[in-house]
Amino acid sequence: MIFDTWFGLLRVVVVGTAAYAALVLLLRVSGKRTLAKLNAFDLVVTVALGSTLATVLLSESVALVEGLTAFALLAGLQYAVAWLSVRSPRFGALVKSEPSLLLHRGRFLDEAMRRQRVTRDEVVSALRSSGLARPGDAAAVVLETDGSLSVVRAVGGEQQEEVEVLRGLRRAGAP
Repeated sequence: MIFDTWFGLLRVVVVGTAAYAALVLLLRVSGKRTLAKLNAFDLVVTVALGSTLATVLLSESVALVEGLTAFALLAGLQYAVAWLSVRSPRFGALVKSEPSLLLHRGRFLDEAMRRQRVTRDEVVSALRSSGLARPGDAAAVVLETDGSLSVVRAVGGEQQEEVEVLRGLRRAGAP
């Protein structure tokens, strides 16, 4: 079907504009963290907000107020989880993953890569994206809590010493 009714198009324009404006306002009020992708939970909230917006726009069975309530609920839950995570290390550990070291001092950590289901090719791709030609040019490659790969360049004598940003990072399989 290409066209149903003018009313359907008008509904999408009116409800879409109102839902979009409400979502932008809610995001401004709730703060930058609501759309941050610092961990998997944050990513889920971001995707859920987008899915909710799409449902409000396209489903006549979902009223605008119901959609706005869903936006507020998701933002409120995200705020509560972030607030609790900051104040309770035990709760934070429950909802957040830890970064994983995949390459350390130029050496692939096969056990950690297998556990995180990351291939050598993916780590090498991250090295290339960072402009490094060899694994030995990196002090580390870290799988971050949001699923991205961070490359820490080896600089001078830091290859032998521990790089500051890696302190405290669990080193399964690292020397």
